[in-house]
Amino acid sequence: MNRANGVLAVACAAQFMVVLDVSVVNVALPAIQADLRLPAAHLPWIAGAYALAFGGTLLLGARLADIHGHRRTFLGGLALFTAASLLGGLAGGGAPLVAARAVQGLGAAVLAPVTLTVLTAAFPEGPARVRALATWAAVGLTGGAAGNLLAGALTETLSWRAILLVNVPVGALALPVAARLLTDAPRRSRRLDLPGAVLATTGLTCLVYGLSQARARGWDHPAPVAASAAALLLLAAFALAERHAPSPLVPPRLLRSRAVAVGNLVTLLAGACFQIPLWYFLSLYLHHALGYTAMQTGAAFLPHTLLTLLVGLRVTPALMRRAGDRTLIVAGALAAAAGFGWQSLIGPGDGYLTGVLGPAVLISVGGGLFTTPLTAVVTSGVPEADAGVASGLLNTAKQVGGAVGLAALTALAPDTADPGRAFLACAGLLAACAALALALPSAGRDQQPFGGAGEQARLDGGEPVGPAR
Repeated sequence: MNRANGVLAVACAAQFMVVLDVSVVNVALPAIQADLRLPAAHLPWIAGAYALAFGGTLLLGARLADIHGHRRTFLGGLALFTAASLLGGLAGGGAPLVAARAVQGLGAAVLAPVTLTVLTAAFPEGPARVRALATWAAVGLTGGAAGNLLAGALTETLSWRAILLVNVPVGALALPVAARLLTDAPRRSRRLDLPGAVLATTGLTCLVYGLSQARARGWDHPAPVAASAAALLLLAAFALAERHAPSPLVPPRLLRSRAVAVGNLVTLLAGACFQIPLWYFLSLYLHHALGYTAMQTGAAFLPHTLLTLLVGLRVTPALMRRAGDRTLIVAGALAAAAGFGWQSLIGPGDGYLTGVLGPAVLISVGGGLFTTPLTAVVTSGVPEADAGVASGLLNTAKQVGGAVGLAALTALAPDTADPGRAFLACAGLLAACAALALALPSAGRDQQPFGGAGEQARLDGGEPVGPAR
């Protein structure tokens, strides 16, 4: 195995663990409650502590890679995530488990953006990078389904503790391999934008917290309203502060790129359907309407996982050599929209074959088609000095999209045995993604030089940065 393929292997292993742990505890919550004798009110915190810390600190974690180097950041994030998984698996009560899940989320926020950054550094633009991005994207797409399957199998055969402890040997094996394979590009001296980091982290944390509370308590409760209002104020202050910061957390020049701005908006809307909501609503439908056990529910997602892997790894890279990236993004979004539209017809009387498997084909094919070219468009042409924060923006858009989507969709479809209206809304969001994608440049064809023609973005100390080659 050459060095680039080794980097791909460790980056995908890390990405798989990060995405897996977004959903892995959901199926095991009844077993956790019984074993630790927890009141029902504690369960949302076990599920939500990870997402709260992850979504709230992603931008900060992304910028660390640009400041301290890809290798050091990757190893630090992986070590923190692995150690927190061990502590969570050994937790003897609800409070230590919630704390461990929050630290896992912090490790994931450092690790997730840099997994993409090390790939774009290891693979130059061209067919090799496309194949690497396809693998990375497919791993991310299948992580949620695999989390349900793995959690069901481990909980029923071993213990709920195994769903966290399984990360420990993976992390322990990946750490020395990553230490040997990863290298750091020369770094420019720059300071961390501490005011921006505080505003972004607290703003995103308040947003995720407010949405989780809205889902649990409703918008008539003061907690979600206050948290959401605070989030809007903090994020507005962050946007204003970034315009005047000497070393901004999110350089304004990034958002002047049409690929970055439009691509992240498309990612946000797609995340509102794929990241969390699809697995949430289907899991509860299978449990409540069809009476599936944890193991059966996990197995029911196998078609989603296998089809996404097949399309993402084999079909999409081949099509990207023949069709424009923008064309594949539009086609994939429309196919997924059709699948969600079909899924919206689901009802309490439908079985697995008619209610789940048919729509799964279109949803999985669509997701497998558009994720890799969208990632390629958003990351192409970004200067190396901003690669970490560009990856962080992409991951933040996915996570915030999932949190926003779940909060809105659960309010729209409170009856989890009949989630048709939620899936119909997803179909509409993905149709909007297809329309927005028409404004994207096509990576490798009509991609504009980063920052616009003639622009020379400057880093700290006035050093010019041109397009990535």
